[in-house]
Amino acid sequence: MDRRSFLKNSALGGSAAAATALAAPAYAQGNRTLTMVTSVPDGFAIFDDAAQMAATAITEMTDGQLTINKMPAGSLVGAFEVFDAVSSGQADIYHSAEYYFLNQHPAFAFFTSVPFGMTGVEMLAWYYHKGGMEQHQELASLFNLKPFLCGNTAMQPGGWFNSEITSADDLQGLRFRMPGQGGQVLGVLGASVQNIPGGEIYQALSSGQIDGAEWIGPFADERMGFQEVTKIYYTSGFHEPGSALALSMNLEVWESLTPAQQRIVQVACEATHANNLGMSWAENGAALGRLQSAGVQVREFPDDVWDAFGRAAAEVREANMSDPLYADIANSYFGAMEETSSWWQIGDGEYIRQRNRVNAG
Repeated sequence: MDRRSFLKNSALGGSAAAATALAAPAYAQGNRTLTMVTSVPDGFAIFDDAAQMAATAITEMTDGQLTINKMPAGSLVGAFEVFDAVSSGQADIYHSAEYYFLNQHPAFAFFTSVPFGMTGVEMLAWYYHKGGMEQHQELASLFNLKPFLCGNTAMQPGGWFNSEITSADDLQGLRFRMPGQGGQVLGVLGASVQNIPGGEIYQALSSGQIDGAEWIGPFADERMGFQEVTKIYYTSGFHEPGSALALSMNLEVWESLTPAQQRIVQVACEATHANNLGMSWAENGAALGRLQSAGVQVREFPDDVWDAFGRAAAEVREANMSDPLYADIANSYFGAMEETSSWWQIGDGEYIRQRNRVNAG
């Protein structure tokens, strides 16, 4: 029996019992403090900004009925242990990036980013208007979770390197920090991929444990201080063209909230998602200028390296398509991306081309 049949049969069985009981939902009463565990330390630009905004919004919009106690990575559980902590009920909420949890199910990748996937704006279209949210919640319900997208870092650069990448051969044996399907792609191309929590990247890079790393973007990367370690920065990446962050709540905790509280959580996440994407766009340009003034050399991967990324990305995607739920989400994701991209090219894309040409004149 596949997961969809299991969920359907379980729902049918539950409806029969509900028909005899018709019990009203049991909502928790009074003010409550909910523990939110996160995957980064306090103050990490963009990533922790989203977690803090959501926590503050939920607390304030409920007039303190729900007070969110945000606990950074390592204070209660490790950066990559937040999923299990909330699924099991050790904590109430996590804020993280879903592609950290591919060992739970590979389809979680689509709710952060996948190689050659959606930009941040395309993600908004799929998630809120073409079924992405419903698929996210179906997947997470298998793990006793209720998730929402809650932040978006926009396009993530190719990363920081100790030496230039002039061909795909330069990736052989490269010790590089990159999580998610992007890391799997580099692994196909011969790199030694390291999945290191954000709070540990600087030390790993400066100590020589790794040869390079990607993080979020110029604004967040500048805050991390990577420019102190290496000066070679590839500013367009194949791996995360629009990386979403997520807030996920233990399902029993979610069901104990009143309908009004549930709606507040959803709206707070949606507002954080849009605001965080705007923050990324607003800050990255100026931050890149500061990095370049400090001697950082901006590079772009050659076309043949992009082609190698593309072939390896297709291989990674195909390896997971035998899972029915993964295939269903992948088909929805890439179908929506094709629709939105076709309109963008003849609408916004052509406008931007003409705007640049006219303004240059």
